[in-house]
Amino acid sequence: MSLALTQVSGSNFSYQHHPLDQCLDDLAALGRTGVELWGVAPQLHVPWMSDADARAMRRAAASRGLEIVCFTPEQVMYPVNIASPDPRMRATSVATFRRAAELAVELGAPKLFLTPGRGFESEARESAWRRSIDALGEIAAYAQTLGLECLLEPLQRVESNLVNTAQDAARALEDVGAANLGVALDTVAMAAAGDTVDGYFALLADRVRHVHLIDGTPTGHLAWRDGELPLEGILAALDRHGYSGWMTVELFGDGSYAIDPRPALARSLTAIEAALTASSR
Repeated sequence: MSLALTQVSGSNFSYQHHPLDQCLDDLAALGRTGVELWGVAPQLHVPWMSDADARAMRRAAASRGLEIVCFTPEQVMYPVNIASPDPRMRATSVATFRRAAELAVELGAPKLFLTPGRGFESEARESAWRRSIDALGEIAAYAQTLGLECLLEPLQRVESNLVNTAQDAARALEDVGAANLGVALDTVAMAAAGDTVDGYFALLADRVRHVHLIDGTPTGHLAWRDGELPLEGILAALDRHGYSGWMTVELFGDGSYAIDPRPALARSLTAIEAALTASSR
């Protein structure tokens, strides 16, 4: 197997109740060299961050041997929705992502993480779809001028009524038509939609440019071995398709991980390492 533990990045997911330096210290102690930064308040809230704040964050990560591999602004729980039928919310949301793109540059992050938003449940899906596609196109075009790649993540149906499956993601990429827009494969969203790693690559091939590698039942964003997803099979499929990008452990669970995040992250890394070792024999 050519996949390696060095491709597994950590994140401040589940560190929202702790100083961000604690997260960086833990990641370095656990041997990580990459970090995906979640733009959660108060740590990295986009409307509050200055360019100087972002550069300081970049230095703090670098001092611990950490490369910032992706900037992921909060966009599911906050009032950020690029497909909103409310023109004020939609415009503000697009502006938030344009600012996030600028901050990603200052952070030294090559990728900006996007989600599709959602429309009203009572309206025609195609109306919300068009708003999402237009917004994604605007954000991707602005990111392109800054030299950034964007990632679109399919979400669970409870989170979005637009892009939930690999097929939805393939259609969205075709409709947007931006070469710098790829897809983030989230193993929980994938399982919830009934998709597979093979199915993602059959439809999207090298447009799969980031992975959230996380356990679930099939949902929940759990530490590995706290759920029921087939870690060995997922890793084998990623390897079979020659995936060489980053794989972030995205811990949420029921909120209890956030009390003391490091043990759950450590357990996940141990499980991933064991699965990679077993597959290499």
